Amino acid sequence: MSRITLFHLERPDIKITIEVYFDDGMLIFEGYDIGKSVEGVWGDSNYEYGYNIKPEEVQKLYNTFNLEKNNQALMLSEIKNRFNDNRAYSMFGEFLRENGINYKSNIWS
Repeated sequence: MSRITLFHLERPDIKITIEVYFDDGMLIFEGYDIGKSVEGVWGDSNYEYGYNIKPEEVQKLYNTFNLEKNNQALMLSEIKNRFNDNRAYSMFGEFLRENGINYKSNIWS
């Protein structure tokens, strides 16, 4: 299972990591923010968030991106090219909604 890092930031007050990968055909998009800055906003020093996209919905992404079907490496690369900054989670979620791609959202703090 190859993970692609979309965004990473590490400072004394915060560490942010956003990654995307496949697990049994499901596309997993996840991020976590850790540190004092996170605690100031959420009341806990750890904030995790992500999307799970089922394999049948991933097929829609291949069509939307106009990519070769079932080429997971190419899919991960395309996602990294499009969603590679601190706003990746919000931007990717908006993209999924705009393109009618169903997903499950997960948020923990």
